Amino acid sequence: MIKCVVISGCSGGGKSTLLEELSRRGYATVEEPGRRIVREELAGQGAALPWVDPAAFARRAIAMALEDRKLAQVQPGWTFFDRGLIDAASALQATTGKAMLETLRDQHPYHHTVFLTPPWPEIYVHDPERRHGFEEAVAEYDRLTTAYPEMGYDVVILPKIDVPARADFLLSQLPEL
Repeated sequence: MIKCVVISGCSGGGKSTLLEELSRRGYATVEEPGRRIVREELAGQGAALPWVDPAAFARRAIAMALEDRKLAQVQPGWTFFDRGLIDAASALQATTGKAMLETLRDQHPYHHTVFLTPPWPEIYVHDPERRHGFEEAVAEYDRLTTAYPEMGYDVVILPKIDVPARADFLLSQLPEL
């Protein structure tokens, strides 16, 4: 059984906060590639930023997601990812117009159930690593709600509830290991 679980969806929908809760409960978690890339690029005066060169940013996110997935396979239990390879490939496809998703089909699978955080304007905030607006976040969410099922994943939309209850809900959707 594949024990790598993606939590994706709308930017500002509570993914990182949910992963913090899962980590607090003892689960392995992987921070979103995009946030790590933005921090690295800003620290080094790089140009692979989503607001400067979105294609370069997406390519770096793909490479990082592949490495993250490879490293997570040695974990004994569930590993939860804040976004994953499909997110990065979907972004590159949207940016370049080139079919990227189909080239990944069945090559680097995650658990068949993917959890998506829906748009939640009441908790959406800008920060140094998230400069896009809510409308852009919703457009990204719309792309992902199509991309994941097209890649054969079952999508579960996470309810807009408090963080511990959201973590309980997510865990209740997964089989015991």
